[in-house]
Amino acid sequence: MNPEESTPVRAESVARTSYGRLLALLAAGTHDIAAAEDALGDAFEAALRTWPVKGVPDRPEAWLLTVARNRQRDRWRSAEVSRTTSLDPEADAPSHLDDVDPDAVPDRRLELMLVCAHPAIAPTARTPLMLNTVLGYSAEQVARIYAIPTTTMATRLVRAKSRIRDNRIPFRIPDRSVLPERMDALLGAVYGAYVIDWSTGPAERDLPPEALHLAEVLAELVPDDPEARGLAALVGLSAARRAARTGIGGSFVPLAEQDSTQWDRGRIARAHEHLRAAHPARVLGRYQLEAAVQAVHCARAITGGTDWPALLELHRSLHAVAPSLGSAAALAAVTANVEGPAAGLALLDAIEASDEASRAARFQPLWATRADLLDRSGRHAEAAAAYQRAIELTHTPAERRFLEARRDASQASAAETSRTSGPSAVGLAEL
Repeated sequence: MNPEESTPVRAESVARTSYGRLLALLAAGTHDIAAAEDALGDAFEAALRTWPVKGVPDRPEAWLLTVARNRQRDRWRSAEVSRTTSLDPEADAPSHLDDVDPDAVPDRRLELMLVCAHPAIAPTARTPLMLNTVLGYSAEQVARIYAIPTTTMATRLVRAKSRIRDNRIPFRIPDRSVLPERMDALLGAVYGAYVIDWSTGPAERDLPPEALHLAEVLAELVPDDPEARGLAALVGLSAARRAARTGIGGSFVPLAEQDSTQWDRGRIARAHEHLRAAHPARVLGRYQLEAAVQAVHCARAITGGTDWPALLELHRSLHAVAPSLGSAAALAAVTANVEGPAAGLALLDAIEASDEASRAARFQPLWATRADLLDRSGRHAEAAAAYQRAIELTHTPAERRFLEARRDASQASAAETSRTSGPSAVGLAEL
């Protein structure tokens, strides 16, 4: 035991790096993800009680697995379960974990992710299930990137976990012949982890982003898949700019204002390797296009400028290939840089008039983009209101402070405009 180590910090570190791995081990034999989550939750709760007194164990993952395994065994032996559930001693007892050393077995998260992509699971639930169950993101975090209510997402997740348990879907990497049909959901989960990690911000997440590791793992698993390569390139290029996203005191620095000398040249070079590997397939997809967008931005480190016309063409292609609220917001922002803010606002107005209006109302990037374009159009009072809505939908302190400063500046500009032009207009009317 190490009594000097901060227990909450160590527990959070283990949770971030090991949750999915331990959950996969616990659920592999029983197929009951919900029960495995309960057992692992009990183990983390016990850690928070025990570790401050006795110190953090030298092998915290093994400690947590032992406690969780004992919780599963207690449940299996409980009178309630004995009365209500027909159990198979070979399959349901957690004896398969008695001799498991979590430090000695391979990472089984990929197997669990492939279980989540099983045909018996509803397609709309596969990627959210991976993000929640394997990668440890909350239902609220997952719901946010889909711009749907948290309760809707939670219901979808509970239903999917029940189907895994009731159908006893096996935990194993399937034959390569069925791997392609599950790749979309798998890539979607890694992309979702990237979006959540990126929106969380480096100031709040000291650990390496999970998406970067998983994207590289997928690229190695299916090296001839151009979209797996494209996703690895996308995540790598974004991660390369991570250090430049925060300024003095942890302040948020937008992309256009980032110091490109802080960008990681090694990661940029690795991302370009992925893009070159994807090119011979001659199949263009969403992740390759998003990676190309990031590559144009990263080229500023060499050229000193940004090729906005090239970015506009890439964003138009991306929105045509994989339309989403995110691609729409990005297209509006880039269109404004090339054709003026009125052109960008027109694209945003079209979204609000479409069937996506209700989801758009909960999508923070659309409000932040609208606020910026209104400000650049001189419509400062409307910009301040849009900034306020974006602030309400923002969950990271650094970005919230950035938006609050922009809102305050818009309010000041609106007040100045009113002071200098409002009374004069009235006076002219009176004359």
